[in-house]
Amino acid sequence: MSDTPFFDKADIHALPLMKDRLSFLYVEKCKVNRHDGAVTISDVRGTVHVPAAKLSVLLLGPGTEVSHRAMELIGDSGTSVVWIGEHGVRYYAHGRCLTHSARLLIRQAELVSNARSRLSVAREMYRMRFPDEDVSALTMQQLRGREGARVRGVYRKHAKLWCIPWSGRVYDVDDFDSGTEVNKALSSANACLYGICHSVIAALGLSPGLGFIHTGHERSFVYDIADLYKSEISIPVAFEMASKPHEDIGADTRHAVRDRISEGNLLERCVKDIRHLLMRDEENTSEDSMVDTLHLWDSQLGEVKSGVSYTLGDDDDFFLDDDQGEQVHHDD
Repeated sequence: MSDTPFFDKADIHALPLMKDRLSFLYVEKCKVNRHDGAVTISDVRGTVHVPAAKLSVLLLGPGTEVSHRAMELIGDSGTSVVWIGEHGVRYYAHGRCLTHSARLLIRQAELVSNARSRLSVAREMYRMRFPDEDVSALTMQQLRGREGARVRGVYRKHAKLWCIPWSGRVYDVDDFDSGTEVNKALSSANACLYGICHSVIAALGLSPGLGFIHTGHERSFVYDIADLYKSEISIPVAFEMASKPHEDIGADTRHAVRDRISEGNLLERCVKDIRHLLMRDEENTSEDSMVDTLHLWDSQLGEVKSGVSYTLGDDDDFFLDDDQGEQVHHDD
């Protein structure tokens, strides 16, 4: 028998909401373990205890060892874990979602599966990026052109502000060091932003692969949501960082992005923005209403009770036998 002490899983209703959590913690060249309800980070300098339920993302850099018990706690706490390369350009895994309800996921699938509703969500995403323009009648082609021009303008604006030569966004995913300083900073800043948005999407129980603008990639929806904040967070931070000398521009950019995310309450905004995009017809729906329920799908009634035995009557109509023996007739 194992001598490992047993700890009850955290009650999912007692966990902090995503909007109330710390943004992310990056660690490298250390050992990650668990002590009661805290994640322990140990290296040659000592050990630090971090409450697992207060983290949204744990970034595990090179030289990191993580124990099974730590991953058990992290998963139960709904914390996303990102195994990243030397410069933080990969996202590999996340913990469990913070809700047992699939309501938002079902809504996401409904909206993305219909061309008209998908275009409506895409228009709303673009409207959130440039609120002073009327995009209600624009096609996807027109929206892409408008967004492309806007982003190029944002790049030129910050390049001029920080006196940085700019010839475009050019980078090699497999060769971080081949890029210019500003492109390396942009890659690091965007990687952090993707990790935060991915963690929120996962925590809400949504699919990162069901995007409305981006499509065909396992993180399409992540890129959709991250694009809402690039001109405000990752692009300004990257150009500012590239204007100064750094021994490690990737690490320094991550620290700057973390500060900007904290100052701007990005986690709370991200939760609200996603719920707005998916639930605009039900704006008064609160997180408390996303209750832990399980139903069975019914083609006529939408959903029926689960955990009961359904039988056929003599006339082949459906009957429901609940735990108290009550029979409920389902009319055709």
